[in-house]
Amino acid sequence: MRDILDTVNRWLREDRPVALASVAKTWGSAPRREGSKMGIAFAKRLADAAPAMTGSVSGGCVEGAVIEEALAGLKDGRARLLTFGVADDMAWEVGLTCGGSIEVFVEPLDASYWRALAGLAEADRYGVALVVVAGARIGEKLLLDASGQTLYRSGDLPEALAAQMRAAAAETRKSGIITLGDTRVMVDQQLERPHLILVGGVHVAIPLAAMAQQVGFRVSIIDPRAAFASPERFPAVANILHSYPDKALPQLGLDRSVYLAVLTHDPKIDDKALLTALPAGIPYVGVLSSGRTHRQRVARLREAGLSEAHIAQIHTPIGINIGASTPEEIAVCILAEIIAVRNGARDAVR
Repeated sequence: MRDILDTVNRWLREDRPVALASVAKTWGSAPRREGSKMGIAFAKRLADAAPAMTGSVSGGCVEGAVIEEALAGLKDGRARLLTFGVADDMAWEVGLTCGGSIEVFVEPLDASYWRALAGLAEADRYGVALVVVAGARIGEKLLLDASGQTLYRSGDLPEALAAQMRAAAAETRKSGIITLGDTRVMVDQQLERPHLILVGGVHVAIPLAAMAQQVGFRVSIIDPRAAFASPERFPAVANILHSYPDKALPQLGLDRSVYLAVLTHDPKIDDKALLTALPAGIPYVGVLSSGRTHRQRVARLREAGLSEAHIAQIHTPIGINIGASTPEEIAVCILAEIIAVRNGARDAVR
């Protein structure tokens, strides 16, 4: 969503006809996950000039066919659900030979709906969009925020179906297609941007911060030592806090979007971070340390009253074991583990 946001906003300001394509469901080794989006814009006269595109629904495999359907949808004003799979002649024709199957929902973009959807991304807030992708009400939508409040609702969406969609949103925690009676509905989770908090402006934190930003993380640095956590060392991060973690972490907030890497090797700093973060139940807490150092740490944490369940949440030695030695390689293995946890790839994580 965020990868297409600025471009689609510009197209709308230019009053261009725009279509939105969303990956509704995948099977096998499809190259993009549910919720991935592509925007397609045409000239004001649809027959003029080549289309422009931003984002992707398949990494290049089916984009050509999706663009053709987007143009058809803008001409007839109708949404459509497309299916591509390796068993289909169309899949080979458009290049989907990677072994997966996908359903892609393509629709003329409703500017009012887009503004509500974009508002969530711009404010870094959670929400869920529910879109009818098959059935009599195809194209009807309901957009809810984290508390279940309605941010957008199609004018023709019946209350009975809207109530079913609200109930489904409360029970469903991943994107994909669900069936409500004879209606298929795409559940499109709008997640907050992940927030990587690095405790310690040490050498490995420099490439780790840069790499994390490249893959979409917001990054903050906590280190009471101003010489380590300086704007010169970390020029593009969201926050630099020169205080101890027990003070700084509550300022930044500890929620489901936060991933914490504790890197200083200094118990006066690291222990405060762990005692503050672990009870909050954030998705990931990793600590850079040896086995001996960690055993000593565990003894201190127990003495401080931290439960065994909380201590068991710690990922250490931090990162996936790839035999890393340089700061850049260590940064790769740390970020790989965080991404694996975020994506639910448990086989990749100890």
